[in-house]
Amino acid sequence: MRVTEKGQVTIPKPIRDKLGIKPGSEVDFVDRGDGVRLERRAGSESEEELRRQFMKWSDSVRGSIDTKGMDGKAYVDWLRGPRDDLDAD
Repeated sequence: MRVTEKGQVTIPKPIRDKLGIKPGSEVDFVDRGDGVRLERRAGSESEEELRRQFMKWSDSVRGSIDTKGMDGKAYVDWLRGPRDDLDAD
């Protein structure tokens, strides 16, 4: 990769796609001692992009939980386990 006279480089498209870098995105160059890491700056995503990412994740995990036939409340209670401050012995 070549650096221009202005100190600019072109981020390859596969990397931009993987990191979700679009025009206007902000990135950080993080010094790792033996190299530098390119990271998308946290909080630089638009609300629309965050919604799209959440829906993509939500779709990817849909149907992947087995509640063993329990409704939502019963399942959460089962996950949390007994509570000494609420459950009388």
